[in-house]
Amino acid sequence: MKKSRLSDPFRFDRDLLREAGATRQDGDLRLAGADEAGRGCLAGPLVAAAVVLDYSTAPFAGLERLTDSKLLTPETREALYGIVLRSAVRIAWVACSPCTIDRVGLHRCNIEALGRSLEALAGEYRLAVVDGFDLKRPELRARAMTAADYKSGAVAAASVVAKVVRDRLMKTLAPLHPEYGFEEHVGYGTERHREALRRHGPCELHRLSFQGVGTSQLGLWDE
Repeated sequence: MKKSRLSDPFRFDRDLLREAGATRQDGDLRLAGADEAGRGCLAGPLVAAAVVLDYSTAPFAGLERLTDSKLLTPETREALYGIVLRSAVRIAWVACSPCTIDRVGLHRCNIEALGRSLEALAGEYRLAVVDGFDLKRPELRARAMTAADYKSGAVAAASVVAKVVRDRLMKTLAPLHPEYGFEEHVGYGTERHREALRRHGPCELHRLSFQGVGTSQLGLWDE
């Protein structure tokens, strides 16, 4: 299914809250969205973010353009990031390092990072929506939904936060290893990045467990 911009990034969330029995009268119209960024990268952390929006104060001016962060330009993401920070009740993000990804596996890191981001917001929301992953933690009151980042305004907001935070982290780290061009591709497997790996091998920011990153997979050897 081809993703597109949300026609109403908040209607889906309001409907979920209504189904859960939340009303404006009981003052409990806060919904959390959680998503991650950097799952498919060859280098750098995986970042999970959670955002709580209070739908008793909706609409949220300036967030009408929300959708899956991968569909937005960097400039639009940065602009929306600032608006999300001003509009949200609370925000949390968690980073999982490359060495942790190598040690425990990407899927486990994904689940744990999403769970920890919602843990940090405990007591701040009535219901949570997670993009794609069943956290199997009833105490978090989280529902897993496929493609939630372009259905739910709260998840789309979390997607923007996770992506902007991760991109900024990678650009901050880029000067430590200028040969890889992290400031340009932020760790994704572009041709420039793969060529740098062939020339220089991996650094400590790379995920050695990923195909095409480890020295044996690159056809390199120690002398």
